[in-house]
Amino acid sequence: MQKFIFHNTTKLKLLAFLCTVCTSGSATAHDITDAVLIDRSANCAAYAGSYSATATDVQNAATYAASVVITKEGDTCKISSNAVPNHDFNATGRFATQFSEQNQNFSVPASPVAADNPTPLSLRYDNAVFLNGVKLDLMAAGCYGVGNGNIGCNDMASPYRYDPLGAGKKFGADEHNAHTQPDGTYHYHGNPMALFEQSDAIKASPVIGFAADGFPIFGSFIAGDGQVRLATTSYQLKAGERDGGPGDPYDGTFIDDWEYVDGSGDLDVCNGMVQEGVYGYVVTESYPHVMACFTGKPDPSFQKRRR
Repeated sequence: MQKFIFHNTTKLKLLAFLCTVCTSGSATAHDITDAVLIDRSANCAAYAGSYSATATDVQNAATYAASVVITKEGDTCKISSNAVPNHDFNATGRFATQFSEQNQNFSVPASPVAADNPTPLSLRYDNAVFLNGVKLDLMAAGCYGVGNGNIGCNDMASPYRYDPLGAGKKFGADEHNAHTQPDGTYHYHGNPMALFEQSDAIKASPVIGFAADGFPIFGSFIAGDGQVRLATTSYQLKAGERDGGPGDPYDGTFIDDWEYVDGSGDLDVCNGMVQEGVYGYVVTESYPHVMACFTGKPDPSFQKRRR
């Protein structure tokens, strides 16, 4: 795995995603294939630049060229990509639709603000975009008892909505906790299993992306009390068995199987915390995986197109 260091002319900063190579006065895309990030800057403008990568759809033996462009425009950062990841993918997935390149354009506020009340996640909005240009879309459109359970559950009040990464893993996610949508868009449902050290970290994890409300997303490791450890979510499995519906004990198959228990973990109701004075969401090993709600207001650019 590659690591990149950028030397700022005014001060020394470790930046994994700001290593643009200049030739004849013009910037060329920096290759971030299999890059491991190290920067913890919470300002999206710190990552401005053009990036490229090469990725292979393993099962289909097809290779693609990734393209990501991050620009700062006023109080907003724009992140555009073709949705090709910076790592190989689909070695273990069961994709219902073959991968296809996209034209994705997201905007996030450079100075995010917490709302008076959290905004629930829904099927109307994508949740975030990672710094490799691939989006996060946590919610499944499948519920127990609705059609075949895979699609068509558009009422967010419907009970027993499946967790795509829950017990049974019925949605065919690959080794990066990702799969494709009906239009071929590759997207994550949790930890991308890339972009940051996954084990034996000696420092707190870097920023790996930005949520639709502009707050950063950090990897799983946090620092405190002289140690570096995995952050723990405050969502806990309910005790007992489900009342109605599919029955059976709560095992994480459905997002309804979980409940927020204040203070039971490191993270708040949206799966975020303040680190070094900066609020951000944190990737966790179990539900809600990255975030459970928006602490701020999602930008309209994350609203999904009607298909």
